[in-house]
Amino acid sequence: MSVALIAGEGLLPEVIAERMASAGERPVVYALRENVDELAPHVEDIVPVFRTELRAALGDMARRGVRRVMFAGLVPKTLMFNAAMQDEMTREFLAGLSSRDDHTLLGGVVRIFEAAGFEVIGYKDILGDLLATSGPIAGRTMNAAEAEDVEYGIGIARVVVPLSFGQSVIVNKKSVVAVEAMEGTDATIVRAGSICKAGALVKMMKPGQDARYDVPTVGPQTLNLMARAGLTCLALHAGHTLIMAKGVFMDLAVERGISVVGFEG
Repeated sequence: MSVALIAGEGLLPEVIAERMASAGERPVVYALRENVDELAPHVEDIVPVFRTELRAALGDMARRGVRRVMFAGLVPKTLMFNAAMQDEMTREFLAGLSSRDDHTLLGGVVRIFEAAGFEVIGYKDILGDLLATSGPIAGRTMNAAEAEDVEYGIGIARVVVPLSFGQSVIVNKKSVVAVEAMEGTDATIVRAGSICKAGALVKMMKPGQDARYDVPTVGPQTLNLMARAGLTCLALHAGHTLIMAKGVFMDLAVERGISVVGFEG
């Protein structure tokens, strides 16, 4: 019973593939990304995906004997807006959606795979040690001004994150600098840095979000971008946010002078 990994950008698919291989199960990867070098040593096969063709993907998985499917990594949402890159099944699926926010879009794709007989599995079981904990996580101690911004940011996130267009807000002096949308967290950090060189980033998982996919993720790149943007504090939803390259992340938080904390939802 083979497993397929639908891999977008970022470190998450790479870590999952490595851990699967270490456990004796090498996935078939459907790569929605250009760079597959880090994936290659840990997988059974790599299938490049250049178009959003659901019917072709389902058929290929069935022919390979795939029974379980895992989704991981950042997938450019622009793929869902280019009809020329879609097959008829994908266009019909999109036309039937009530909206194209992340939750609706990903949830709809999961239902298609389940209806086709595949079991969609999550990655928390194999990555549980990478989940953010409550309280101080890395770096220096959060100061009073940062604590106020984090508290304010959590309140804002609890309102906007359930709307399903992003997982992050950036706050400075209890004022919202940037709210994540389709561009993703990295681009949101860059945008915030162009407005003011200070503030805190709050990252939260949507209440009721299916933990099998779209779990918030941070890593060394997050901290590097924050440092360039002048952001000094990172607040993560405890138990619901994955920290990639955790050892490097912990050291980098100290080096960059960033306070990393976990908060309860």
